[in-house]
Amino acid sequence: MVKNFFQNNGKNILRLAMILCLVQLFLSLNIFSPNIRKNKIETPVENGIGGGSTVEAILSESLVSLESGIFEPEAFSRPRMLFFNTYIVKKDDLISYLAIAFGLNQDTLISVNGIKNTRLLQIGQVLRIPNQDGIYHTVKNNETLSSIAEKYNSDTDAITIANELFTDSLLAGTNLFIPGARLDSVNLQEINGDLFIWPVSGYISSSYGYRTSPFTGSRQFHSGLDISASTGTPVRAGMSGRVSTTGYDNSLGNYVVISHHSGYRTLYAHMSLVRVKTGAYVGTGERIGDVGSTGMSTGPHLHFTVFKNGVTVNPRTLMK
Repeated sequence: MVKNFFQNNGKNILRLAMILCLVQLFLSLNIFSPNIRKNKIETPVENGIGGGSTVEAILSESLVSLESGIFEPEAFSRPRMLFFNTYIVKKDDLISYLAIAFGLNQDTLISVNGIKNTRLLQIGQVLRIPNQDGIYHTVKNNETLSSIAEKYNSDTDAITIANELFTDSLLAGTNLFIPGARLDSVNLQEINGDLFIWPVSGYISSSYGYRTSPFTGSRQFHSGLDISASTGTPVRAGMSGRVSTTGYDNSLGNYVVISHHSGYRTLYAHMSLVRVKTGAYVGTGERIGDVGSTGMSTGPHLHFTVFKNGVTVNPRTLMK
């Protein structure tokens, strides 16, 4: 009878034993744990150069669950001291490409290197590359660590650790690195030179700066760009804003002045026709007039001036 039992059920018992062995093997290898991997991966080190580290070492830290369901070592989100590497600018380097290469925001590279115009990046220029995103803030009178953290939606502990502060007392004029902070959009557009669109399609016939006057032959300062184009070519608002003045001037001819945000104003002169009225709001690219040659002009063109807080600036450094 026993012999018959094993003959009839022996195969089933063998299969059950194999299954139990496989389950025990899987449990011993932690295959069912999503947080454990036995392979070695490359992880960044503090100085940003990179190095190897096993996942077991990383996972000795507690894990933080992200919205995506992926788990991230808590050390990656923990406040860190600020460290820098250096990078020498090469031909064809752009801040946007360098930011991607180093895993940082453009704002970060611009701020820590004090870059005022990304178009003026020079071959051989040495850039500082930080180990984390953030920007510098110059402490003002009566500012506190808490007020600065609130302004940038940052954390006082993160600021303290990054800057290795030993006191909450801050001196006016001190530069603090604010982890995770970003530049405001207008400031970033100014630095990247894409604040204004071209107001007219044409070519620059006279640049901003000193030149020989076409009327007197003497050296004079030219406060804007002269953009040559055919009479009747549409003239468009370089940026959205409100029309503050329109009119005619013996020198400027038919002109329009638009007030924009952040202290900017733009002047459009020598037009054959003005198509907007004082007080009107215009959007970026909206037609405000036509190219002409009114006033003191040697031919059809648009004179385009940009003012920042009442002072003229080179429009070319701010145009896309």
